[in-house]
Amino acid sequence: MKSATLIKIELLLLLIVFLVAPFTFLKPKVTEQRLEELTIKSAEKKAQKAIVKKVLEKPLHDVILPDFAEIRDVKTKKKKFFDFIRPAVDRQNNELLATRVKLNLWLENVSLELPLSEEEYQELTVLVKRYRVNKGASTLSQLNELLVRVDVVPMPLVLVQAANESAWGTSRFSRIGLNFFGIWCYRQGCGMVPGGRDTGAKHEVEAFKSLDQGVARYFHNINSHNAYRVFRTIRIELRSQDQPLNPEVLATGLLPYSERGAEYVIDITKMLRQNKQYLIEDNTKPNVAVSD
Repeated sequence: MKSATLIKIELLLLLIVFLVAPFTFLKPKVTEQRLEELTIKSAEKKAQKAIVKKVLEKPLHDVILPDFAEIRDVKTKKKKFFDFIRPAVDRQNNELLATRVKLNLWLENVSLELPLSEEEYQELTVLVKRYRVNKGASTLSQLNELLVRVDVVPMPLVLVQAANESAWGTSRFSRIGLNFFGIWCYRQGCGMVPGGRDTGAKHEVEAFKSLDQGVARYFHNINSHNAYRVFRTIRIELRSQDQPLNPEVLATGLLPYSERGAEYVIDITKMLRQNKQYLIEDNTKPNVAVSD
């Protein structure tokens, strides 16, 4: 027979097991179940957020963009970004140069007191309206002013501005709205509402259906908006002296482009110098070259 002491010890052990059992066996089981529930709920919440984000961030265009954010090699990313933007800039500059040929011809004829044809006059009227030239001015004055406004922007300057404004093609506005230049619009629904827009502000970041459309909007902004009058003055002065349209010199006329003012111009100038190896191929183009 067991001694009284042994019986007491066994009873004590049973009591301990009885008391501890809910904590050593049951609780872990409940905890695992709870953790599984929390994990599922967390996954569901993430999925829901992803769905909402996907809906909100659905591109406003049908263009297939390179995923610049996934390109880890800096040199590869820069080259791919510039190569993506370059053709649209080329097309826009070529179109502007073709229009300048017409304007110079019309100016020569008007200077010789030769009248414009009805078709030429209609085309001139469209340009006067598009580039915000004084409708009441003489034809000669209109043509001279148009030659100040209808002109190229050097490829390197356009490319580095696009890189700066779009964070090398990774910004929300460039991906969703093909806006690589941070251009605003003021009609409701004309683009994307900035996340940090001040209360009461009504501007949006404009959205485009194609890269060409976005680039054309940038050029028109530079060539017609009153804020870039200094830029255009520098450009026409370089033209009058038969000097190349030096991007770094022209960048000084972009103070109004950003609220950062002089700091923005300094950043653009630095980018022009740091990325010269990717922009050097434009040296073959007269008056649009990168000057040393």
